[in-house]
Amino acid sequence: RPSLIIEHILHAITLAITVVVVAVPEGLPMMITVVLSSNMRRMLKDHVLVRKLVGIETSGSLNILFTDKTGTLTRGQLEVTQFIGGDGIEYKNTSQIKRKKVLWELIELSGYFNTGSTMSGKRIIGGNATDRALLKYVSPGNPVLRNSYQKKDTVPFDSSVKFSAARITPTKKTGSGHELVLIKGAPEKLLPFCNRCYNENGHICPLPGCLHLEHKMKELTARAFRVLALAVSETPINSEGDFNRLILIGLIGIRDEIRPEARAAVNQVQEAGIQVVLVTGDNRETAAAIAKETGLLSGHNENAILTSDVLASMSDDEVKRRLTFIRVVSRALPSDKSRLVKLSQELGLVTGMTGDGINDAPALKKADVGFAMGSGTEVAKEAGDIVILDDNIASIAKAVLYGRTIFKSIRKFIIFQLTMNLCAVGVSIIGPFIGIDTPVTVMQMLWINIIMDTLAGLAFAGEPPLAEYMSEPPKRRDEPVLNRYMLHQILCMGIFTVGLCVSFLKIPRIHLLFRYAGNPAYFMTAFFALFIFAGVFNSFNARTYRVNLLAHLRRNPQFLMIMLMVAVIQILLIYYGGSLFRTAGLTFGELKTVLMIAFLVVPADCVRKLVLRLFGRKGNI
Repeated sequence: RPSLIIEHILHAITLAITVVVVAVPEGLPMMITVVLSSNMRRMLKDHVLVRKLVGIETSGSLNILFTDKTGTLTRGQLEVTQFIGGDGIEYKNTSQIKRKKVLWELIELSGYFNTGSTMSGKRIIGGNATDRALLKYVSPGNPVLRNSYQKKDTVPFDSSVKFSAARITPTKKTGSGHELVLIKGAPEKLLPFCNRCYNENGHICPLPGCLHLEHKMKELTARAFRVLALAVSETPINSEGDFNRLILIGLIGIRDEIRPEARAAVNQVQEAGIQVVLVTGDNRETAAAIAKETGLLSGHNENAILTSDVLASMSDDEVKRRLTFIRVVSRALPSDKSRLVKLSQELGLVTGMTGDGINDAPALKKADVGFAMGSGTEVAKEAGDIVILDDNIASIAKAVLYGRTIFKSIRKFIIFQLTMNLCAVGVSIIGPFIGIDTPVTVMQMLWINIIMDTLAGLAFAGEPPLAEYMSEPPKRRDEPVLNRYMLHQILCMGIFTVGLCVSFLKIPRIHLLFRYAGNPAYFMTAFFALFIFAGVFNSFNARTYRVNLLAHLRRNPQFLMIMLMVAVIQILLIYYGGSLFRTAGLTFGELKTVLMIAFLVVPADCVRKLVLRLFGRKGNI
């Protein structure tokens, strides 16, 4: 009859469309979004704010990380703890210097006027960390002295010239004193132009020689101190730093304590196969001392340290050849950061860069992952992919761990989904050849699709970040999502589950296990339940490469809750699905039999894992 033929054709088309819907993993994009969003919430608790989703995806594949020092490896709380006069006399505390009236007044004027920071009540705001440390050192200070002068001109600090200057003149009210041009900058920049200094009595005298000062500087830098020179210029200063004659006030020793967790965090990142390079504005000796203290540098490896000048003198090819050996770049300029990122990417390395200043924005934007510091400028945060709210390298290590966890979660979901896809398609294709036109109905297929695409995605999204992920090498840029281990598991368990389902349908002894075997509705209900429960048990196989399927399960309670929910809904469908889902109520014994048969996928996968280990082919997701 034509109507019957049309009915069969429509049934076949509907089934074919349903099989295609189930076979295509269209839930993968949604699952990736769910994984990323759920992990973003967890990361926020660890002081990691993800601005761009691509950033956290890529962080798990980092090969090289260029990091700042201040606030990242150190506490970011600079403190002046040492002063060495131009005549070589050391002062351990301010009470000693304050006895030297003229000397202390010059230091106070330098700290108060030659700075980008200012006082707001008792708080010091603005400027960089060095400015704030120096202003704190001279505070609360002498208001009478400060009110006696006014700032006329300034040359703001620029990392390319490594100094700042301020011209101050006496106020009209006081009329006393004389004009001063105060200079603050890198010792190697200022000392060559100093031929005189202020002695302890505040008198100007010939500089006794720089050798003694250089020796003192080396002592401080070897202890990871940042050293600044303070001087007075007898002539006006332009922004190019064309100095003539300078009178040295003295050297300031600024210490920024290393974070107690920095060494462990650096070690963790390095064990993850990521090369860490310290890029700092400090001089070579200070940078080397910090690198040794944090475990970046071991011994006296001179080839691992470059200064900005040496880097600038090298061609791109020379830098590329040495890049994998570099651990420290001292006296670095913002342009050095951009160049290092560019050359690293040309070598095929996935590159991370930290930064906090406006000048760091180009490098942050150019890097594969830009880590902006929470205390940094808004420009830097806008340019970065991830904001490290506590400026801590330990939080960067956590970001890398979360990036790897997300990749693992996606792979686990793919194993689960493709295994169920293979089973669903296999059963639907084989069914008609063994005398069963529709082993799984359209409505049942849609329920299976909901499990595969939505519920499983939510379950695997909660997988915990495991420390063991940080002992694995970074993933290559071109590494496929499906690796050999995953293909092996998908094929083995997919084929096994198809075989299990086909055996269930065709072996007469299994038919006898069901009390209502004479009514196909009961048996097909049992088959539907078998398919779903086999998928639930397979989800436990997919979430770990271990034989122990319960490993770390407590750290992902939502996985257990979702799979339990799937099982409960399936049982409800068995008893209340009716004609819509082609189900009929099973007895407790029949339901128990279905569960026992479905559970066979667990020992089957355990055998697969043990065989792989036996042949020395222990894989990983």
